[in-house]
Amino acid sequence: MGRGEEIYAELLWQGARSDVPPVDVHLAASILALSFFEAERDGSTLADATGLDGEELAELCRIAFPHVTLPEAGTPVVAREEQALRDILWMNCGAASVFELLLTRLVARRCQRPNHLWQDLGFASRDELSMLMQLHFPRLAMKNANDMKWKKFFYRMMCSSEGFRLCSVPVCAECDDFDACFGPEDGEALLARIANGKIAPQQMGHA
Repeated sequence: MGRGEEIYAELLWQGARSDVPPVDVHLAASILALSFFEAERDGSTLADATGLDGEELAELCRIAFPHVTLPEAGTPVVAREEQALRDILWMNCGAASVFELLLTRLVARRCQRPNHLWQDLGFASRDELSMLMQLHFPRLAMKNANDMKWKKFFYRMMCSSEGFRLCSVPVCAECDDFDACFGPEDGEALLARIANGKIAPQQMGHA
């Protein structure tokens, strides 16, 4: 078992003692396990990997992973685009709970990574990302009825609300790069690649 999967298994075990639904324990554990692996590998902070500061990570553990104590996290630096994505996710969350507030920040930070979003969240497949969106961001799941790739969808929303410019084509059907936004998001789960020894130091990304 690779280091990422060891962390995931420990978080999952601790999450069984929480009041959070098992599906949310799994989703949060997947994100944290990959984030921890990256922070250890890169010599960076948990704040860099998760977008959460120490108090926020402690609150996430209190909610979902009782008795887990994390190392010092640091303070994340949040760029304008990441803050815009945080705002979009928060405005469209389902329950406006503390857990969902922390989830918005995790997703917004992991969206800055280079792979498919489902991979950079530590999920086993894109289906798990779709499940997360339906559970916690149902309005966004409904808006993405045509199943655009989630990173493309988020940035297209930011274009319309924050003055960012992602592309100049107003209608997707007229775009020559249609597959870049709507094509398949194939690939192997990053935690599985770590466990199988396929990811050595400095080899993540570029999927």
